[in-house]
Amino acid sequence: MLYAFGFERLGVVVGDLYLVDPSLPAGREGPERGVRLEVRMFERGDAGGSLYKAWPITLERPLWRADLLESVASPPGSLDRAHYHPSFTGWGPVDDVFTPELSADPVGWLADRLADPAALLAEAGVGRGEVGPHDVADLQAAQPDIMRFVEQLIDTAADGLQARPPHWEQLASARISWL
Repeated sequence: MLYAFGFERLGVVVGDLYLVDPSLPAGREGPERGVRLEVRMFERGDAGGSLYKAWPITLERPLWRADLLESVASPPGSLDRAHYHPSFTGWGPVDDVFTPELSADPVGWLADRLADPAALLAEAGVGRGEVGPHDVADLQAAQPDIMRFVEQLIDTAADGLQARPPHWEQLASARISWL
């Protein structure tokens, strides 16, 4: 499942995620499931000279990411592997960042971060001139709606309704998600 919130140049995408990465360090081995949220640049393409054609919309470079994940072996809803990436280099995120505040209350921590988009963008190294003039205020106003979808996806992932592998496959490595 993928949800997208687009503003002028800035957007937020939220999706469920099932991940198996054999290169994870000890203590983080095994499959993970949960929700990934990315703040990204959005680009509107040329509709080809007509006001009635659909606009091409591109989800461009990621700026910031939160991974509200849990080990599949952990109790549902534990979010015991929640971390974030404060910035990106191109398409690649910086290292995983685990903080006590994020571990203690992943959903509340994310809600607080989205409530202050200016600070989030500053942490990502994004200048105000890179985003639209109303993007920060629009993202801040949309925060309750975004969080409603985050919480819904966390619940469906914990229930095994999203963020799951195909039942017939044993996967040694996988990333099942739009994000």
